[in-house]
Amino acid sequence: MNWYPLKLTTNIQKYTFGERVIPERLGKRSLPAGRIAETWEVSDYKDKKGTVVNGSLAGCSLHELTLAHPHELVGKGWQGPHFPLLSKFIDASYMLPVHLHADDETARKLHNEPNGKTEAWHILSAAPGATVLAGLKSEFTREQLFEAFVACDYDSVLVRHSIQPGDTIYVPAGIIHSFGPDTLVFEIQQTSNLAQSVMPTDLYGNEYSQQEWYANINAALDELKTHYQPRPNSGLKLQSGANSRIFGCASHYFALEHWILNESYLEPSHPWRCLILSNVGNVVQLEFSSGIERLEQGESCILPAAIGEVRIVPEHQANLIACYVPDLQRDVIEPLQAAGYDKQQIQKLGEVNSI
Repeated sequence: MNWYPLKLTTNIQKYTFGERVIPERLGKRSLPAGRIAETWEVSDYKDKKGTVVNGSLAGCSLHELTLAHPHELVGKGWQGPHFPLLSKFIDASYMLPVHLHADDETARKLHNEPNGKTEAWHILSAAPGATVLAGLKSEFTREQLFEAFVACDYDSVLVRHSIQPGDTIYVPAGIIHSFGPDTLVFEIQQTSNLAQSVMPTDLYGNEYSQQEWYANINAALDELKTHYQPRPNSGLKLQSGANSRIFGCASHYFALEHWILNESYLEPSHPWRCLILSNVGNVVQLEFSSGIERLEQGESCILPAAIGEVRIVPEHQANLIACYVPDLQRDVIEPLQAAGYDKQQIQKLGEVNSI
């Protein structure tokens, strides 16, 4: 098969924390009128599976292709029940719910799902003074946390960090968090949508009964983890000529890089992994062995593992978010160490434990 950049249908979520920032500021086209909180760019999750919209595979679902061609699409030696990554744009015009996600063990034991949800946020735009809430300030009893959540006094127990465009925040499963308002985010995550919220309303603004609300808080407290303290990270830069690759986060689940391209860039062949590219700037041209594809502002695509070399040609300065499931040593640690970064700097990218 002649593999090529795969563009997918977008799944849209109309939660109450969004407005119109994704089409108006990000420039993403062909979105419906009304509130748009999230666009799921690459997804193989349950009823939100993406379908290919371009090329010879148009009409095939990402799920079908993942099961039929795991080594060519995802990477040599890979196997699993679904495509491993889910990417989205999030309009946090208003504050997101304070919530957390199940880890892999909890997902399997309590929710009968194959994996939980570790995630990372890359800040695309943020108003002056914008912040994120992530992780607990110190040790609290379960009763203290319950009382704070019933009082909606999140700042009494959660850490608040200032953010700016270009920051990346790595958030392992089980870590309680929120962000917004006035923030536009790119999110990469495991393929999961498991969540436990401590808020008195659901994602559409509907109030829970007291019994439901308290049960939700207790469910969140059951899954709460405290092993990691998320912090905004401006990243580690690799410079090559006029082009920059900025490593924002890394773990065995995923790595996220921000590419700033001022000239042509050759992405080498890497048959052990695919790559998700999301364009958050000017149009680029993708040149590969069997053709050419344009990636417009606000568009995303998958570069399959078997695609071979891809040359990315910017018309003007390009800004791309690149995400993949890494071989941590080969894809992250070795190039950063070769550029002079030390162990402590690299470990701040996330859960990088093989140094």
